[in-house]
Amino acid sequence: MMPRLFTALEIPRNAAMSLSLLRGGLPGARWIDVENYHITLRFIGDVDGRTADEIVERLDRIDRPEFQFRLEGIGSFGSKKPHSVWAGVSQSPEMYALQGEIERICQRIGLPPDPRKFMPHVTLARLKSSRLDDVVQYLAGRGNFHTATFTAPRFVLLSSRESVGGGPYLTEEVFPLHEARSTPSVSSSLQQPVKSLV
Repeated sequence: MMPRLFTALEIPRNAAMSLSLLRGGLPGARWIDVENYHITLRFIGDVDGRTADEIVERLDRIDRPEFQFRLEGIGSFGSKKPHSVWAGVSQSPEMYALQGEIERICQRIGLPPDPRKFMPHVTLARLKSSRLDDVVQYLAGRGNFHTATFTAPRFVLLSSRESVGGGPYLTEEVFPLHEARSTPSVSSSLQQPVKSLV
């Protein structure tokens, strides 16, 4: 069996440093290590080597542009008994389109559909015994969190060899997204072409 696999977007260093400032101040939280921050696109799970190879081969054919987004807002999963806190992600149609294509690939290969609706986020901590009041208070003081906008130049296939989740993760494969080409629209074709400095 292959280790647990999932596709993800990486978090660049400066955004990860901003996230790390949210650590602490919540009793009963087990904080995720900064180097393990990521946005899960599709959890694949334990598959055999042949299935893993087929997934890689098909993910490799994805041809999509890189896109920009930022991390903004924080929240928790588990309304009555919170089990994790997370940072949210700004609306990005390209991210949803990429995730949708990965989902279709997984289903074509015969994996069951992902039962959860895709909600991009970065897990900051798993909560073992945190009280609801403490979580509410923690979230209330950090509601206006956001990072600068950054570009996702690629997505990755990660494996986790630990049963609890939260890392360490190993990058198994890297899938580059192509540079965003601006599609000629009426407005842009009226402008003079700009010479590239590259």
